[in-house]
Amino acid sequence: MGFALLALLVACGSSPETQPTDSSSATVTLTVSAASDLNAVFPKIAQLWEEETGHQVVFNLGSTGQLAQQIAQGAPVDLFAAANQKFVEDLDKKGVVISETKALYGVGRITLWHREDSALNLQQLQDLTRPEIKRVAIANPDHAPYGVAAKEALQSVGIWDEIQPKLVLGENVRQAQQYAESGNVDVAIAALSISLNRPGQWVLIPEALHQPLVQMLVIPKAAPHPEIAQDFARFINGPQGRPLMQNYGFRLPSED
Repeated sequence: MGFALLALLVACGSSPETQPTDSSSATVTLTVSAASDLNAVFPKIAQLWEEETGHQVVFNLGSTGQLAQQIAQGAPVDLFAAANQKFVEDLDKKGVVISETKALYGVGRITLWHREDSALNLQQLQDLTRPEIKRVAIANPDHAPYGVAAKEALQSVGIWDEIQPKLVLGENVRQAQQYAESGNVDVAIAALSISLNRPGQWVLIPEALHQPLVQMLVIPKAAPHPEIAQDFARFINGPQGRPLMQNYGFRLPSED
């Protein structure tokens, strides 16, 4: 501690040893980097937590791969909620997250989604090869778990190569659905958590066609408020957060 700061503390009748060090004693704002499939449900969970604790949450929503890269570079993020546990495990191997805070919080699903005013009647992925469907949006599989799942599903039914000329890549799964909402594409392979809460028509893609979207959260070592972030993480996986996750189409991880 510098001499000037020490002198100021003494002049005020305080010493460095008597200053509060527990950040939980004051209201703080958490920065939460979260996968874009959480853009509807996480703010609702945060609102309940804010009402209960007085703390605030600011979200940085985007592609899991891009968010993970930011955290690997030391971004001051309090909590990272990934759309695939692999990205969290990779960060753990790099030593940039607090290993004991890793926790599964949900399993996502993908859908075929198009606008309500569309005349399309889609029942299965193979319908995407129909000539009247000109453009199909998916999240970029290079860094978005929901894009990886879309690619795997298209490969499973044997149409990945055929569908290539139609594909439009979004930075994340929310952007892919926005392309369909705006009419810039005919169909999007979207997240169930988003499809459930947007006006449109959708059909669930069989989970057996792709690897499970097992989603995991963790607290980075660079977190400014790790103790309070842990409290919010427990809230997400607690009796108030879990029902909301179910309402938005997530399957809850098993207790073990």
